[in-house]
Amino acid sequence: MEPVIFFNEGEAVCDPTAQVDSKGTFAAMASLRRGLALLLLTVHQQSHQCVSNETLLRIASGESSPCSITFGQYACAQSAWLQVFKDDFFNSLYPCLSSKPISVMDSMDSILFFSKFHPNVLEAALEKFNNREWNVIFFNGIWERMLQMPGATSPPILSQWLERLQPFVVNPKVFTCLHAKNTSCERLHKIVAALDGIYSTLTVEDQRNIYKGLKYYLTGGGSKQNCYNAALPRLSSTAWFANYLGSFMEHALVGDLQLFADEPTLQKFARDPVNLQLISNLSLPRETAVYYTSLLTSAPGFQLASLPDRLLCYLSPSAVSGLVRKDALSLARRITKNCVPSPMRRGSSEERPAPSLTAEERQVATLLVNKFERFPPETLNALGQAAVGLSMSQIENGTSDRDLKASLPSLSEVYGWNAEQSSAIVNKLFNSGYQILDAQNLAALGSLVAGLSSSRLQSLPPKVILEAVKIPGFAKQIVTMPSALKVALVEKIASAAGSPINLVKYVPNSLASDIPKSLLAFGNEKPSIQELNQKLWSREQAAMFFDAVIKTESNFSRLSPSVLQGFICAAANEMETERFQQLAKAMKQKNVKLGEDQLSCLAKRVTLNGIPKDLDNYPKDMLLFLSPSDYAGTGSCQQYFSNIGESNIDLLQRDSPQQKQLLLEALACLKIPGTLVSEENAEILGHLVCDLGEEYIRSSNGSLLPQLNQCESFVPSQEEAIRNVLTSGSTQFGPPSNWSASILNELSGLFHLFDRNILQKIPQNVLTPWLKSFMRDSPLPREQLASIVKNLLPSRWKRAAECPADKTITEEVVMDELMPIYYTPEELQACLQGVTLVVHLAQMAQYPFTDQQMAVLKKKLDEMYPNGYPEKIIPNLGAISSFVTINDIKKWNITSANTLAFLLSNEPPDGQAAVIITKYTDLGNPLNVTALNAIGTRYICLLSEPQLKVIEPSNLKMAKSLDPSACPQSTKDILYPKAKQAFSDQRNQFPAYYNLIKPYLTGAPGEDLRALSKENVNMDIRTFMSLKKDSVLNLTADDIKGLLGLNLEDLKKEQYNSPSKDWIRLQRQSELDKLGIGLTGGIPDGYISIPPKFESMKYTAFGFH
Repeated sequence: MEPVIFFNEGEAVCDPTAQVDSKGTFAAMASLRRGLALLLLTVHQQSHQCVSNETLLRIASGESSPCSITFGQYACAQSAWLQVFKDDFFNSLYPCLSSKPISVMDSMDSILFFSKFHPNVLEAALEKFNNREWNVIFFNGIWERMLQMPGATSPPILSQWLERLQPFVVNPKVFTCLHAKNTSCERLHKIVAALDGIYSTLTVEDQRNIYKGLKYYLTGGGSKQNCYNAALPRLSSTAWFANYLGSFMEHALVGDLQLFADEPTLQKFARDPVNLQLISNLSLPRETAVYYTSLLTSAPGFQLASLPDRLLCYLSPSAVSGLVRKDALSLARRITKNCVPSPMRRGSSEERPAPSLTAEERQVATLLVNKFERFPPETLNALGQAAVGLSMSQIENGTSDRDLKASLPSLSEVYGWNAEQSSAIVNKLFNSGYQILDAQNLAALGSLVAGLSSSRLQSLPPKVILEAVKIPGFAKQIVTMPSALKVALVEKIASAAGSPINLVKYVPNSLASDIPKSLLAFGNEKPSIQELNQKLWSREQAAMFFDAVIKTESNFSRLSPSVLQGFICAAANEMETERFQQLAKAMKQKNVKLGEDQLSCLAKRVTLNGIPKDLDNYPKDMLLFLSPSDYAGTGSCQQYFSNIGESNIDLLQRDSPQQKQLLLEALACLKIPGTLVSEENAEILGHLVCDLGEEYIRSSNGSLLPQLNQCESFVPSQEEAIRNVLTSGSTQFGPPSNWSASILNELSGLFHLFDRNILQKIPQNVLTPWLKSFMRDSPLPREQLASIVKNLLPSRWKRAAECPADKTITEEVVMDELMPIYYTPEELQACLQGVTLVVHLAQMAQYPFTDQQMAVLKKKLDEMYPNGYPEKIIPNLGAISSFVTINDIKKWNITSANTLAFLLSNEPPDGQAAVIITKYTDLGNPLNVTALNAIGTRYICLLSEPQLKVIEPSNLKMAKSLDPSACPQSTKDILYPKAKQAFSDQRNQFPAYYNLIKPYLTGAPGEDLRALSKENVNMDIRTFMSLKKDSVLNLTADDIKGLLGLNLEDLKKEQYNSPSKDWIRLQRQSELDKLGIGLTGGIPDGYISIPPKFESMKYTAFGFH
């Protein structure tokens, strides 16, 4: 007789093959409600042609194959007969099951079959069945078997089992399965308690997946809230968050909370002591914490003194506006104690930068500060972090120089000072007689150090700087310094250090990326691998010492990704193939990101002596420079394109022949004849999906959206297709009118494509709070954010002669990042006062106003400053600077390299940039390191001959590389000798010298190129093709071979382009043949070769011996 399988009353069998959409709902919910009782299971069992005991014995003994009978026949066999199988029986059965499509699996068979085995047998098969197809099917059976055990739902046993089942429960479908079974809220409470016990052992992704499952269970996949009913005693507990989410609430979004209950109910939950205790120990998403805090503080009669310390950091301005002076000071003390990030606390030696202040945090600080008229030391000390709310007027007129000096220990700990505040406070400190006589005096400035002027920092002895950066906690303050101060600090530290080794040793991590690469050539010195590994370098910096590192370190796996990214082709020639392959594999292990030229060289060198059979052990990006046939010895074409899909496709130029060929080969490999791409194939294609045409996007009905969400850019036809698919409502996300905050997160990579039609359909109570968070941290450029704002504003608006009563621009409005969506351009014109804009310019200029709104802001500033903007406000213009005209710029005085850097950082058009640079240089300002870094490669071609000639080689040496390859030849000819002089002390250090001089080689004469050809530099073909034509024509075939090295074969790809084409025509064919790469078009033997015009002798040779 079969053992009875007990179900809870009303439980149904879960169909684990059903599909779950982004809300966790099953596509076919009806199939989940079958088999409510043993009778149905019995009838189902009788429908199979049951297998005999003898057949099972033959399978157990090995006489017959486990695949000789069906899964249904196993399911209907008596439990006692199945016990003949050993504990590892499932390992031999799995191939029989996995060979069949998952869609043909009967969910009732899984219940019958798996529930007949001892839990130990099932446990032994956990790893085998934990895969994408079988995860939920196996869980479905093992869960039923587990419930038959005595005390199965007691906390100790349940916790023990869930720990074993961890790989399964992280699949959100498991909870849809539990929901389909009508698992009771009481049992869910026990499950959550058990899962809470293993929360800290889960990865963040697993935590998030379990939360998705819980969310589905608690909302039914819609907006119906479960497990709370004030009228039912067993469901009336307001400790709902603790009972049904536990620690997984760390992954709840505001939109999720609003799905769980209405606001009055959420307020009850928020105030529950058990929930408050839970929240006090969690790190909620910022927007969720802000919302939870508002639920508490908006309750009538709520006392801020009772607010948990953890939530103090998320107070809204409205919560503190009514405080009296005494309570304001008390709150300020609590905020200082609990809300200052650990890297900013006194005594901390961490160098991580503090997070930037949010608009709400700054506004709360401002409201607390505004409770006072004067600021003696005792008030400033008590305000602590809230002092960041001091206005310029309060600093300059409400606080004496002496009081500021007395309050320095407190003010130096405040984080979030803007440039104006820190500069004003520092100036008042020096007015009070403060002096920097030693390192302690400098370090005592703390977070105010960014307010130092470049000239004052330059005047300090190098030893003072060097000793200051050794003081724990001072280095973390450097992060907020402007670029000019960082450059000055590095120069001082380098001067005191005396050698690259000491420089690397003493410079703090926060300054490492600002070290000029010319100071990182170690020459004959042996670098400290440990010191180099501890710092973050740019690729250009790491290239300077890469050759020295690989000669010093025998175990490449001990090198950091930051060091390994400096791989240079010049290091490849001197390494044996096996050792080079070890290096390449270390790059894969450390997930090192390389550039196109590096990867091209890597591929050539790795395959130099034959293609390895283990290409999966090399960087995925390297496969972009190999073909599917190259990969054949490692795996299938599907595996190759799966790796390509995970690689950085953007390394290849979009629409390049190579990229088009990759896509065509991928479609052929996956046998996709039409335009319908399945989810499985979309996952394999990965980033290649970004190149699929609009017809694929439309046909695939949403299956491509997860991959499209990761794409960098689209062509217009793709954008339109994506919008059509999203608005259709037929995707897994449903129609925009049903979208939640979690769906917007999933689609955030496509958000900039949403038009007015989509945005207006998203529920405003979902979109507005989500948008606030998105805009604060968005990687999108201002233009795209402004386009979104434009689509959110009314399409038509009335002219507003006067400001509407409900549109008054208050302090709270100005500090709201979403201000642009509240005002049409006409309303902004009527409501914004010019003085308000000037006071809050730094803040407002960062908001994504539309072009029409920006025009209003500029007009207001023009009215305030008809004779031109004062230099002190120019760095605060933000995006408004993009709307100034050449006539505006001509009214300005640009005396500071910092101002020049700000203006050029906004990438103005070339015409404006040229005027800005000329305005700076005409006042006699030098093109120093800060100015050259600001001009950069983008604007170097705008410099006139007189401007170029005043550049000092010493400044060129300390500046970031300038690439004049796109400039007129006259610019290249001026810069090359200066660069050659700048790096002359490193001329015998290869490959370091080559890395320094490489950007300027477009102005090099032939003799200098000939000297380089003897140094095995492995010049990439892009650099070669940018060389001066006259210089190339004077090179021999041996010179060319010496220059290109490993990259010689690339010359054939460029044989029809100048200067390669011109050089080939002047060579004897016999000389070209010696190169061995199949070049043709040379002069046949026996013909007379007329040499090119002799090159000018105005350059001197390298002088190598």
